[in-house]
Amino acid sequence: MSKSVKVKSFELFAKDIAEIDVELLHGLSAGVGWPHRSADWDFLRSVGQGIAAIDGIGRVFGSAMWFPHGSDFATIGLVITTLRAQANGTARWMMEEVMNRCAGRDLSLNSTKAAYPLYLSLGFVKEAGVSKWQGIVGSDRERLRSWASEAAEMSEALLNEIAAFDASAFGANRTTLLGALARGAKLRVLRRNGALAGYAMCRKFGPGEAIGPIVAVSDEDAIDLVAPLLADLSGSLVRVDTRESRGIFTEFLKRSDLVVTETVTTMSKGRQILNRTPGRPWIYGLAGHALS
Repeated sequence: MSKSVKVKSFELFAKDIAEIDVELLHGLSAGVGWPHRSADWDFLRSVGQGIAAIDGIGRVFGSAMWFPHGSDFATIGLVITTLRAQANGTARWMMEEVMNRCAGRDLSLNSTKAAYPLYLSLGFVKEAGVSKWQGIVGSDRERLRSWASEAAEMSEALLNEIAAFDASAFGANRTTLLGALARGAKLRVLRRNGALAGYAMCRKFGPGEAIGPIVAVSDEDAIDLVAPLLADLSGSLVRVDTRESRGIFTEFLKRSDLVVTETVTTMSKGRQILNRTPGRPWIYGLAGHALS
């Protein structure tokens, strides 16, 4: 695997993303209109690995990250190239480097429309669409009534319980990621007969708040988890990334004054990651495009 790529009159090299000034990474994502703050980059680097494409004087022309879950699965995200590098094979070179470093793992990512042909050519297949619902939350009084879910503080015992519930929906163990997400996040849990029946988190991301992951067995349970979080965020900018395209959950998001502002495509290489079974936990809200 080549460790560099020629871009017009200069050469780009792969460097560990942990060694890159976070403000350069923030400038990279801002340059393509992505909402990540420097704090978001710091968090993602703390839970994942990645490379940056730099030139001989340290300028950043691209990035690509991967987030391992267990020994045989990883999600890929933050695949960004500057406009100057987009037409010169930089994204393919970075993806090939990532796949080389993730050899032996099944992979999943969420693709923009522009990147979709590249991922197809690298052997990824389409599984589902993802809609980003975003907006200033309204003050619908329906959300202010008492809901079945309850606020919770993450403990080691609860983390293990949530991780086991989550794994049955996600298909891999995300204990480390979930523990990291919970720090500084609001957490809601739903129980039936003492057993965990769903959970949701809300945390700061980009210019507002992001609600996710949301893992539940039914639309009604997902609403019970999300509703009190939205009630606390009336007047705030909120996003929910979901693969739901219809039903009462998306109708609920619409009544909360959120609208679809972007769509991406979940793709996989290796095993199929989305296996919905009635009566079993399902991911109603992603942790993020890069984290799924």
